[in-house]
Amino acid sequence: MSDNIWYLEYEIQNNRLGLLGDISSLLGMLGINIMTINGVDNQYRGLLLRCENNNQMKRLESILQTMDNIKITKLRHANVRDRLAVRHGRYIHRIGDDKKTFRFVRDELGILVDFLAELFKEEGTNLIGIRGMPRVGKTESIVAASVCANKRWLFVSSTLIKQTIRSQLIAEEYNNDNIYIIDGIVSTRRANEKHWQLVREIISMPVTKVIEHPDQFVKHSEYSLDQFDCIIELRNDSNEEIIVEVADSIDIGNEFGFSGFDF
Repeated sequence: MSDNIWYLEYEIQNNRLGLLGDISSLLGMLGINIMTINGVDNQYRGLLLRCENNNQMKRLESILQTMDNIKITKLRHANVRDRLAVRHGRYIHRIGDDKKTFRFVRDELGILVDFLAELFKEEGTNLIGIRGMPRVGKTESIVAASVCANKRWLFVSSTLIKQTIRSQLIAEEYNNDNIYIIDGIVSTRRANEKHWQLVREIISMPVTKVIEHPDQFVKHSEYSLDQFDCIIELRNDSNEEIIVEVADSIDIGNEFGFSGFDF
């Protein structure tokens, strides 16, 4: 069960020969299985562990704290960021103390797709916003993550291939496993009231919704950013500024002049 998956991260104080073997042997004696192990951010070693009960981890922690060669930095039930840190060897960056806003650059699209796919699989993460300038890879990442998560994606409003503004769904499109994609600029600037009735209906459903340009969406609607479970910022590079006013003033018909995925 996922509740029995733990994340152990430690900083090596003295990288002596056989250190990892000693820790692996200790885990084996305690009946704890190593699922995955990797270096994290060039300073730490991260392990995903499976145990039968929490007492095993308490015993492990007490023993590891007596070892001078390592310093425990994290020992907790594994979350999405922990699993991806071990998988990719680096942590996904949060913005300051804002625990629900995460930052990516275009070179990290692979990590972003993995992150979104994990969110799509989780229950309780129903409203996700993605900020970013035009053609940075927002929609393509959502679609790719849907495929990875074995989910079906539905464009409620979009300009990926051609401008899409839906005003109704057919019966089979109402499904808890679907990912509903809404472009905040298209919905607020080009849609009619029938479309907004559909948007409100989808927002109220216990399904996963991803809203591109969430700032524009809340600016012109009754919703607020506090209602989002997660906000993702995607940039071409770490120094790029996401200028809300520029995105809001772009002519939609000319902004997305591509006819396919723009990876």
